[in-house]
Amino acid sequence: MPAIVRLRIWSTDINNLNYVVSQIVEIAKRAGVRIRGPVPLPTKRLVVPTLRPTHGEGSKVWDKWELRIHKRLIDIEADEHVMRQIMRVRVPENVYIEIELRRR
Repeated sequence: MPAIVRLRIWSTDINNLNYVVSQIVEIAKRAGVRIRGPVPLPTKRLVVPTLRPTHGEGSKVWDKWELRIHKRLIDIEADEHVMRQIMRVRVPENVYIEIELRRR
């Protein structure tokens, strides 16, 4: 009975995230293993308000900087061959992957 591998993937760049997810899904479909996902998880928004310096007398003006963290969740029934192929996927430096091995 193959183990289930849960992949949590997150990034601040949605294009790089979608590229990595599509590579993983393509590998799983070529190998003919069951796959669930990619499930888009809620996007985390980090908002940082900063006070813009004023010149002389004036009202306070705030700049708001926002960082969005996009997440995906994929479950794969994986054997050793599929996992080796997934580990060879080129992952950009701003994409993070967490792999969790689960038994049925």
